[in-house]
Amino acid sequence: MKIMPSVLPVMLLSAISANVSAANCGSFTIADMNWNSASLIAHVDQFILNNGYQCDAELISGDSVPTGVSMIEKGKPDVAPELWTNGIKEALDKGVAEKRLRYAGNSLIDGGEEGFWVPAYLVKKYPEMATIEGVIKHADLFVHPESDTKHAFYGCPAGWTCQITAEHLFNALKLDESGFELIDPGSGAGLAGTISKAHDRNQAWFGYYWSPTPVLGKYNMVKVDFGSGADVEEYRNCTTQPDCVSPKVTMYPPSPVQTVTTESFAQREPQAFEYFAKRGFTNQQMSTLLAWMEDNQADGEAAMYHFLEQYPKTWKAWVSSDVAAKVEKAL
Repeated sequence: MKIMPSVLPVMLLSAISANVSAANCGSFTIADMNWNSASLIAHVDQFILNNGYQCDAELISGDSVPTGVSMIEKGKPDVAPELWTNGIKEALDKGVAEKRLRYAGNSLIDGGEEGFWVPAYLVKKYPEMATIEGVIKHADLFVHPESDTKHAFYGCPAGWTCQITAEHLFNALKLDESGFELIDPGSGAGLAGTISKAHDRNQAWFGYYWSPTPVLGKYNMVKVDFGSGADVEEYRNCTTQPDCVSPKVTMYPPSPVQTVTTESFAQREPQAFEYFAKRGFTNQQMSTLLAWMEDNQADGEAAMYHFLEQYPKTWKAWVSSDVAAKVEKAL
């Protein structure tokens, strides 16, 4: 085949354009948080970006508050795939205003749900237990694992954003005056274990938890009504602040669960940022995946393969057909 000279520049430009397109996604870091949904999302993001967009995305260990602070102060990591932003909204908003951070999209499309919970079988026996007054009235039922004189309230693990909010609301409700003691479960697995143990023995349980989770999918729990409604300003300005000295009673507002990136990443990697803007799970989808992880004792990487192989309709909606074909080939 003879190629006309006038065609050569067009062909060369096309080849150069293809090479630039293939190389225009660089290296960056994604926080692999220490809870299952966030770890799953991080692995999904890494696989799709590396195989579909030819990025060089590396997973690094992360946690909610430390990761957010590090992104603001040090510009690392580049991406936090799942941040429950209510707990550190003031700091994140300041980071956005100072052009250090950018909100990319919603990790959980429906947002997250937090609260103080009791088992449904308790509410069936004592309907008033759906309220905080009813819980206090029956405080003696909540047996403390290490004390005969105290009642157990299971808080959020140390280092998590919800440790601050749960402790402030525990104090605002003056639960200590009713004999409750706030117990640090040590880890997310430890907290889930206390709920599982209580259900296995049909015992009373009272504490903090959140959704979507396999625990609240497996066990029927009732969120306790404080009778206050959700005061968003109080929650943001005091409940979530470590140095708040006079917290007031408020229910948890619905929690935005978002993907946050550094501003430099958003400018440097527009294609990857666009992917994060489109990627998101419903609570039902995530609860189903979390239940699968629990039943199969799977980590984030194993769950990633399960998700990409079993739910192509979900993730293909986030990417172009060309990217989807590359991801499927990599699988």
